[in-house]
Amino acid sequence: MKVGVLTGGGDCPGLNAVIRGVVRKAERTYGDEVVGFLDGWRGLLDDRQMPLDVEACRGLVTRGGTILGTSRDQPYMFDDGVERVKATMARHCVDALIVIGGEGTLSAAARVHADGVGLVGVPKTIDNDVAGTDRTFGFDTAVQTATDAIDRLRTTAESHDRVIVVEVMGRHVGHIATWAGIAGGATIVLVPEEPFDISAICESLRRRHQRGRFSSIVVVAEGATPAPGTLDVSEPTIDEYGHARLGGIGNVVAKEIEQRTGFETRVTVLGHVQRGGTPSALDRVLSTWYGVAAMTAAHEGDFGTMVAFQNNRVVRMRLDECVASLKYTHPDLLSVARTFFP
Repeated sequence: MKVGVLTGGGDCPGLNAVIRGVVRKAERTYGDEVVGFLDGWRGLLDDRQMPLDVEACRGLVTRGGTILGTSRDQPYMFDDGVERVKATMARHCVDALIVIGGEGTLSAAARVHADGVGLVGVPKTIDNDVAGTDRTFGFDTAVQTATDAIDRLRTTAESHDRVIVVEVMGRHVGHIATWAGIAGGATIVLVPEEPFDISAICESLRRRHQRGRFSSIVVVAEGATPAPGTLDVSEPTIDEYGHARLGGIGNVVAKEIEQRTGFETRVTVLGHVQRGGTPSALDRVLSTWYGVAAMTAAHEGDFGTMVAFQNNRVVRMRLDECVASLKYTHPDLLSVARTFFP
């Protein structure tokens, strides 16, 4: 059997470990062959690929990014996209695909499978927003990176009696903001799931400072939005993939806090540093587990599935069900965060 593998969407710590797991299981257990398609779906559309074997994957478990490259292109951006994917697979005698990606990449994969291509999905996103799985790989690394940044910013905030706003990733969900905010002892956490009232935030900060605490950390997910009628913000522009260009809400919040309270306020936007670099130990293990499990599913012909982590084990879920909705931050965890708000 010959299996193709691709990595799509944003880069993420652990991608290379998944590839390594796929190749090791394919070659050493099944005697199967693996080919990697370059730059996500674009590699299948343009017929660009590279052979993958155990020797080529040595050392990948610790390496961030993806040796295959990635892009946000997908077959349905082109009238003949699916036909091109099928033609490339036929040309290289590829029997099945393993598609590693987040919500956008896996949504395209579900459609491609419905159009007749055998494939298995692997959930990848630092946002942890793919439904059907307790955890996506890359999330743990991103949370630790954000927590480390909050720890460092706290000392400078305390030294200067400042409010520091930390903007983290999270387009539609606040998993990173909530976890890192709790872990880092943030004063307030703002997430997309709960529109915020800037007046209430400023009042909370005033109460805190009246109690003799003269520094605060406010963690803001990039997709956080103000409650209707509480604060005017400009509409984001839309990129060529139909995604809103987010980022900047941290600056808006910091400006409003300083103007309304008089407290000196600074902002730090963590940006892409959250999804770069070496994966954590947890993400290395989870990624490897996913890669091995995905290859097993592909070899067994269990197509249209996604490997998922549930109750401390890897299981298979129907891919179309997993991409039907996003996984939002659980209200119980948001309640835990609110317990520590002033």
